[in-house]
Amino acid sequence: RRQRQMCIRDSYLSGMVGTDEGGELVKGGIEKETHSIFRQLKSHLGALNLNLSNVVKCLVMLDDIDEWGDFNKVYMSYFKPPYPARSALGADGLALGAAVEMECIAVLP
Repeated sequence: RRQRQMCIRDSYLSGMVGTDEGGELVKGGIEKETHSIFRQLKSHLGALNLNLSNVVKCLVMLDDIDEWGDFNKVYMSYFKPPYPARSALGADGLALGAAVEMECIAVLP
C-alpha cells in the first residue's frame, strides 16, 4: 500500500491509524493511537528529509467525535505555531477498528 505520494512540491501522506511496528492496532485508546500516528508521520516525513514543520494540512477522522479533546491534546503537543490547517469529522468504521485516522499534506522546502 502506498503511504505517501509526491506531487511537485507537495507530499500527500495517506490515512494513518495507530499501529505498532507489526501493523497491529495499539492498545490503550485514542491517545496511544494518536502518538503512534505521529511516530509513523515523523518516519514518513524523515524519509523525505522533512519534519512536522513542513505539514500544512491534516484531515482527522474520529470514530467518536466526543473524543476530540483527548485527540487534540496529543495533536497540539506535536505542532508549534503556525499550526497546520485542519479538518476533522466523525467517521464510523475506520481501518482495524481504530479510534482515529489522520492524513496530511506536507510541502517541500
